[in-house]
Amino acid sequence: MAASKSSLTALTLGAIGVVYGDIGTSVLYAFKEVFVSGHVPITTDNILGVLSLFVWTLTVIVTLKYVVLIMRADNHGEGGLMALLALASQSVKGRPQVRRVLLMIGVFGVALFFGDGIITPAISVLSAVEGLEVVTPAAKPYVVSITLVVLVLLFVMQRRGTADIGKVFGPIMVSWFVVIAITGLAQIVQNPMVLKAILPSYAFNFTVSHYRLAFVTLGAVFLCVTGAEALYADMGHFGKKPIRIAWFSLVMPALLFNYFGQGALVLAHPDAVSNPFYLMTPDWALVPMVALATVATVIASQALITGAFSATKQIIQLGFLPRLSILHTSIRDTGQIYVPAVNWVLLTGVIATVTMFGSSSALAAAYGISVSLVMVITTLLTFYVVRYGWGYPLPLCIASTGFFVVVDLAFFASNSLKIVQGGWFPLAMAVALYVVMATWKDGRRLLNEKLRADSIDLTSFLEAVFVSPPQRVEGTAVFLTAEPGSVPNAMLHNLKHNKVLHKNNLFVTVRSHEVPRISLDKRLEVESLGHNCWQVIVNYGFKGDPDLPKALQLIKGRGCDLDPMTTSYFLSRDIVVPTIGGGMAHWREKLFSQMHHNASAAAAFLNLPNNAVVELGSKIEI
Repeated sequence: MAASKSSLTALTLGAIGVVYGDIGTSVLYAFKEVFVSGHVPITTDNILGVLSLFVWTLTVIVTLKYVVLIMRADNHGEGGLMALLALASQSVKGRPQVRRVLLMIGVFGVALFFGDGIITPAISVLSAVEGLEVVTPAAKPYVVSITLVVLVLLFVMQRRGTADIGKVFGPIMVSWFVVIAITGLAQIVQNPMVLKAILPSYAFNFTVSHYRLAFVTLGAVFLCVTGAEALYADMGHFGKKPIRIAWFSLVMPALLFNYFGQGALVLAHPDAVSNPFYLMTPDWALVPMVALATVATVIASQALITGAFSATKQIIQLGFLPRLSILHTSIRDTGQIYVPAVNWVLLTGVIATVTMFGSSSALAAAYGISVSLVMVITTLLTFYVVRYGWGYPLPLCIASTGFFVVVDLAFFASNSLKIVQGGWFPLAMAVALYVVMATWKDGRRLLNEKLRADSIDLTSFLEAVFVSPPQRVEGTAVFLTAEPGSVPNAMLHNLKHNKVLHKNNLFVTVRSHEVPRISLDKRLEVESLGHNCWQVIVNYGFKGDPDLPKALQLIKGRGCDLDPMTTSYFLSRDIVVPTIGGGMAHWREKLFSQMHHNASAAAAFLNLPNNAVVELGSKIEI
């Protein structure tokens, strides 16, 4: 029992450090952005109304939507948009048209997530470093430069992994939440009337009395819940209970105390609206607070970057991106990975974002629209899971998700007003990435159709070969093929040029499925083809780490015993040639051809030993 409590405490501490970094650092800029533009007059009623909107936005979106509803939709214990997309896709398997639309919507949501992965580090670190302007106005010209240095160091350190520094994330973020709660409480004690904003009537009255202003204000209020999707995304790492305990026991109270404290300060000193978070900090604690805030935003950024690496791996497994080089940064934890291509693309985007916008207020205009649209997509996918996956009655499904759809659409509509001011930036990035992913998926489909059309039936081919068999040599040949039952090009080339056949021959197809993991007893599907030949299908979930040699060891006892020292792997290295009048626009075929050419080698992706791989190339027109 003591060990169980200790484990729960450790998981809760870890959840505070990883899950709540993004939403925890929103106190740096969210409340300020409501008033700093000057659209909302600083009056007692307006401040209480806005504070009430913060309270109930956190309650409805984070507590009710994510903690109560969305976290129930786990995919074998895993969460996140990719897991939810796979779950929704499985739920409507019998409805191919609906499934296709859901996949398109879900993939666009993933593209939006990557846009968020660029803006979150930029606005978080920038807003923290801007505290130096409160310490001394002379620091203003150096804020952008310092921010860029911090962010570049963060991304350069990624290849080292987070195994060591991850241990201190929890204690630092606990310190952060305790500190922001104390600074908020100090202001609340001086002006306790702000606590009246807990009543929803203040939010209602503000919205009704100033409905146009309230609609515009929602875009800034929404900033207080950016990062809420991490509760669901990191569920597989920590579990539901630790995430819920952390939210109710520390994170939500600390956020509310700080927002109320900022409101109390602005009520007493309206000019403090320029940066209420730092201005309610005592002068002697300003520099330590800037340092703590910077560390907290780096931790928040780190969690999001790690999430981007994990999402990339899952997208590759589901066939929406070409193979990329994926490095494991921890021997013990297979979930800790580093994807160099994604790391440098994110860094380039972050540098461009900070340089282009230059301040957290300018970035706030670009922030929120992608997150709000992701939340709309999450709720829509959840509806299909609840209706078709869990089989609940339609009225109950509409009641459970319809309310959240309305709320999400209201926030998205308000954020859409910011498209001209900078909201176009994350949308443009998401559209570009969606085009890339859709092109890869469609290109792979066309390529497989072409391979199937030109393929030779494996069973018939083997029967013809063994009428007058070629010389057989010792060892095992493993031929990789995209489609089971067809003759791999690599085998045809091997017979043509080497004129030999190995003693044992495995025709292997690797498949990824819309579940996080496949158990070992379902890893292999083996069919004997006679003459010491076997058709093998190797199954992986979208969170699995493909290791073909290790998987093939499970074939022992099924009539074929593999000796790693005498096993060779034959791969077809296809060169895609785009043609006019094919299945895609010519520019998309060129893009697919380039991506196919630059994809990481299948040998590395499947963890094949370098000294046992033979690649044989061929050209394929699509």
